[in-house]
Amino acid sequence: MSALFTLLPEAVGTIGANDKDAILRQLADRFAGVYGLDASNVLERIEERERLGSTGFGRGVAIPHARIDGLSRPVAVFLRLEQPVAFEAADGMPVDIVFGLLSPEQAGAAHLHALAAISRLMRDERMHHSLSEAPGAEALYGLLCNVIDRDAA
Repeated sequence: MSALFTLLPEAVGTIGANDKDAILRQLADRFAGVYGLDASNVLERIEERERLGSTGFGRGVAIPHARIDGLSRPVAVFLRLEQPVAFEAADGMPVDIVFGLLSPEQAGAAHLHALAAISRLMRDERMHHSLSEAPGAEALYGLLCNVIDRDAA
């Protein structure tokens, strides 16, 4: 998909969650199911990063991320929440969009470039609105692919 990270169709969806812990568990499960990773290891690494400071980006977006063994390139999961959830975000607002990123343990610059690309995408007001209003996973994936592929070109 992108030169910076892989996002597969089954890595995109809408979930229900009542708190930050439930979001992170579902995110780890989605990474495990889609990319063949160990869910408990993914969760442990994401929570480890989260303890350094919330990855609540602001404006309703969280970008949980971590580096993990067993990957050859960065991979992503995109989740839209059915209801906004408190996430200890920088602006104090609850999140309704979660864009997770896992990178290989030694992917220093690649991890940072992928995070920067996701951050730019999530700051775009029109994209945020389109993602919030998309009717389902297929539409979400289509929106993300169009922007990621355009930006990679």
